[in-house]
Amino acid sequence: MEQINISNITIDVVRKDIKNIHLAVYPPIGRVRLAAPLNVSDDTIRLFAISRIAWIKRNQRKFKGQERMGVLVYKQRESHYFLGQRYLLNIIEQNTTPKVVVRSKTYIDLYVRPNTSTEKREEIMTEWYRAELKKLIPPNIEKWEKITKIEVNDWQVKLMKTKWGSCNIEERKIWINLELIHKPIHCLEYIILHEMVHLKERHHNEKFQYYMDTYMPNWKQIRNELNKLPVSHADWEY
Repeated sequence: MEQINISNITIDVVRKDIKNIHLAVYPPIGRVRLAAPLNVSDDTIRLFAISRIAWIKRNQRKFKGQERMGVLVYKQRESHYFLGQRYLLNIIEQNTTPKVVVRSKTYIDLYVRPNTSTEKREEIMTEWYRAELKKLIPPNIEKWEKITKIEVNDWQVKLMKTKWGSCNIEERKIWINLELIHKPIHCLEYIILHEMVHLKERHHNEKFQYYMDTYMPNWKQIRNELNKLPVSHADWEY
């Protein structure tokens, strides 16, 4: 991969069939990636990166201070997050169909057959999380369709490692990161609205921010909250 070094910061450069230069900083260590159109010169890329050094360093500091969860092994009393609340996992071994139950404000019960592997426990929990998230998305889309008059043709839940959400403007389809099931419900709502607004305005420009300010005046506070919440062992960014 092509790289440049500016102010002791290594920047990965990827040339793609796009119209504009895009810059991103990824957790957990603040890796920097710059995507540039195929016909942009090396000097232009370097000058663009130099102009954004302060922004890069600010975001790297943010990620270095962000709390991260350890690798989950799905054992007794392990911490798990659901809709922004921390629960302790309670493993119940029975010869019955596996299931997950939120028993109280403290415990999530995971029913599994004896000698169920860690991988299978993870699979059961992941599918439960997926099902719970799929229950929450349709009413939120319906709510914001009425408010914004922006129509969504289709949506899906997907485990993504670089974004909280994405969209296809031509197909009017949005994808929601499965990881959002661990965050407070207003964070999910913010991402849904964010992607819906992109169906109206592709770029993060003043027009996009105007729409967000109009529909959800506190969206920046929610975005900052989402970026400060504990993130999983994998790398997440929006």
